[in-house]
Amino acid sequence: MSYILRRLGTMIITTALSVVMIFFVFRVIPGDPAIIILGTEADEAQIAALRSQLGTDRPVLEQFVTWASSTLRGDLGISLRFNRPVAEMITSRLRVTAPLAIYAITLVVLVSIPLGVALALIRTKTVNLAFSYLSQLGMAVPSFWIALLLMSIFGVGLRWFPLGETVDWERDVAGSLRALTLPAVAIALPAIAIVTRYVRSGLVDQLSQNYMRTALSKGLSFYRAVYGHALRNALMPVTTVLGILFADIVAGTVVVEQVFALPGIGLLLVTAVNYRDFPLVQGIALYIALVVVVLNFVVDLLYRVIDPRVRLHKPA
Repeated sequence: MSYILRRLGTMIITTALSVVMIFFVFRVIPGDPAIIILGTEADEAQIAALRSQLGTDRPVLEQFVTWASSTLRGDLGISLRFNRPVAEMITSRLRVTAPLAIYAITLVVLVSIPLGVALALIRTKTVNLAFSYLSQLGMAVPSFWIALLLMSIFGVGLRWFPLGETVDWERDVAGSLRALTLPAVAIALPAIAIVTRYVRSGLVDQLSQNYMRTALSKGLSFYRAVYGHALRNALMPVTTVLGILFADIVAGTVVVEQVFALPGIGLLLVTAVNYRDFPLVQGIALYIALVVVVLNFVVDLLYRVIDPRVRLHKPA
């Protein structure tokens, strides 16, 4: 319990620092936000009114206290472009982005770990060479190019999957999954290549350890030793990599949503930037930061699930 409380405390501190950084990063950007939003042709009355609406006419410390207190209450301000609460807009777009990210993360875990184990156990020259080429290709090709390729082949050519549409989850779960399959695969493929390499190399290293020879000499079957001991130890560094990649996957939805024209957070962010919707951009930045912090917290908890020996001891 103490470990969980310490990790929770770290998450709260990190979240607070993220709030501070997001606020002040937007404040140190050169230029007056009101002039950037309205343009240089706006008159002083319009600029003054927008400054008052944004709160940039007040002292910086007062702006921060007001924004931070509002954020704690779930109030991220009002969108200048859409004249709607930012929190409400982000929440509505999460119905697309959250399932897409979860779908991609699930594909990474379900594909990369079994594939990495299989490659570690089947170590022939041909398999190793083929995997080396394919994994390097998977890591080198960006998600947006994979998205375009998948769209051209399976969406336009074969027409196996719908493009640019979403289906209500309450109405048709299978249809929703089908609509998100190509975007999820485009996001997941580079991560699958990376995680598979880590699983394979980690398991190969564990198979050569002395405890494996001891376990086998005592009569434990090979596969039981692999799945009961070696794989568990090999997954420790993989968990760290997964935490980083999960954050990249969440950020990667921004680009892939643009390619597939999905009405998620990514499309909202681009719209907000194009129209210089200052409160909306700031709110989305905070959302992404919170997702990354929460994912890191979950990864810390997974350490204890995989290896109960993990402790965060107090210094003597």
